[in-house]
Amino acid sequence: MLLRMSTLFLRTLREDPADAEVPSHRLLVRAGYVRRAAPGIYSWLPLGYEVLRNIERIVREEMNAIRAQEVHFPALLPREPYEASNRWTEYGDNIFRLKDRKDADYLLGPTHEEMFTLLVKDLYSSYKDLPVWLYQIQTKYRDEPRPRAGILRGREFVMKDSYSFDVNEESLQRSYQAHRDAYIRIFDRFGFDYVIVDAMAGAMGGSASEEFLATAENGEDTYVRCTTCDYAANVEAVMVRATEPIPFDGLSSAHVEDTPNTPTIDSLVDHLNAAFPRSDRSWQASDTLKNVVVVLMHPDGTREPLALGVPGDREVDEKRLQAQVEPAELTAFTEEDFSANPALKKGYIGPGVLGSQNASGIRYLVDPRVVDGTAWVTGADEDGRHVLDLVAGRDFTADGIIEAAEVRAGDQCPPDGRALETARGIEMGHIFMLGRRYAEALDCKVLDENGKLVTVTMGSYGVGVSRAVAAIVENSHDDIGIIWPREVAPADLHLMATGKDSAVFEFAEQLADDLEAAGIKVLYDDRKGVSPGVKFKDAELLGMPTIVVVGKNLADGVIEVRDRASGERRDVPAGEALSALVEECSQN
Repeated sequence: MLLRMSTLFLRTLREDPADAEVPSHRLLVRAGYVRRAAPGIYSWLPLGYEVLRNIERIVREEMNAIRAQEVHFPALLPREPYEASNRWTEYGDNIFRLKDRKDADYLLGPTHEEMFTLLVKDLYSSYKDLPVWLYQIQTKYRDEPRPRAGILRGREFVMKDSYSFDVNEESLQRSYQAHRDAYIRIFDRFGFDYVIVDAMAGAMGGSASEEFLATAENGEDTYVRCTTCDYAANVEAVMVRATEPIPFDGLSSAHVEDTPNTPTIDSLVDHLNAAFPRSDRSWQASDTLKNVVVVLMHPDGTREPLALGVPGDREVDEKRLQAQVEPAELTAFTEEDFSANPALKKGYIGPGVLGSQNASGIRYLVDPRVVDGTAWVTGADEDGRHVLDLVAGRDFTADGIIEAAEVRAGDQCPPDGRALETARGIEMGHIFMLGRRYAEALDCKVLDENGKLVTVTMGSYGVGVSRAVAAIVENSHDDIGIIWPREVAPADLHLMATGKDSAVFEFAEQLADDLEAAGIKVLYDDRKGVSPGVKFKDAELLGMPTIVVVGKNLADGVIEVRDRASGERRDVPAGEALSALVEECSQN
């Protein structure tokens, strides 16, 4: 395929877009791959669309290789299936809803579990039909409240979603593994560094859940990995290493003390060390129990206060908490809420009034580190007063446990207790064992080998297709532009003719035609009257794997070949250019 710069629908920009926050956003817009249409909504220009189609091709090849079958659903979907699964309500404001002229409700599809399930229900009725693996590559829509980072987090995006349907758990395990293996091949071909981590199923439901994260310093997802074993997990899925309860025998009795002007953990620790010094060591923030109250906004509009008890040296991680409480959404506990709950003393809230059975009636969940027998300093539910030596299990009992405190480098690895390290990444794929949630909601059953009706069990497997374009750029760029891996690049090489000599343009034209005939994708800068400096800058910005310069050295019988990634340059005899370039483009 030969693309000519003189006629290509392309304008490169020298300045960064004003709203660009990450390298991929900046470079994809500057290089003319995408163009903003509205917040979180982008148009694909010819070179960008070529990259997108290459990503789709890789995904299709690997999905077809495991004998998954491609289907295509409408993006405009009726309300009824989503009502049956309760996601019409659970999605809340996160979906685009609309009505037709007959006042019937529709939505723009965010995901298609319901539609896949209904399709299999409609056509299959026997265990002999299963397993079946179906997938689609399609545009999805979500009313993202804060679209950002260009095509990394948008309101309209392209995704590959696939679903497996099996008659039992054993078969589901095989389906899951087949998709997992296909995903490894897909992401290997994308050409960026990635990790596979344990993840939360969230609103999707299900049991086993793993994410494929492209490593990126500015990625939105934080994950941890063990420094000694192969454990890796999104922080939302990290489980605090279990601690055995401590016997109560010999523990001091709880006692309330005056602690004036100590509404923060730091001020409390300073006061404790001054007024109540310990003989063994200094008081630390980790000795205190911080009680935080938030409000859960449930999909049906119900507001529920929720109290969280975490060690004072930890902050509540909103992303971790949100993953635990989905589909409810987090909102702040306001001054009006404090006024409506006079038992809560701001800055001095303690377990004494928390819990569904206590004065406030507010559900109280604590961090797993708050095990029976641990002693804490915490609010005494009175202004300017705290209680010391308050023992969990003896002096107070929570309604349950919640994994909501921040995860930090150095925390214990759940399997082996060694130190964890943290890193950041971009979620590129997510695979779930969905189980029977959607099949039960939509009554998708088949006859098993004994003639008994059984509910099918499902797996769900997603890849961010359009997001992959940005993730590759995040992982593969430098200060001057994009560096595309060859398999996803819009062209194998960028050929440019420089100067004014007609012989240069004639040679470059013939070379471009010969390369195209040999099956090489060529972006040919045939523009006349454009300086070599401008052509070089465009070539570096656009990022084809190989840059070929036909210029004044042609008089000496050579052309220049540059490797975009390494920057290495070499002269190639003009008479050997075709064979040398065909060989180079076939190597990687």
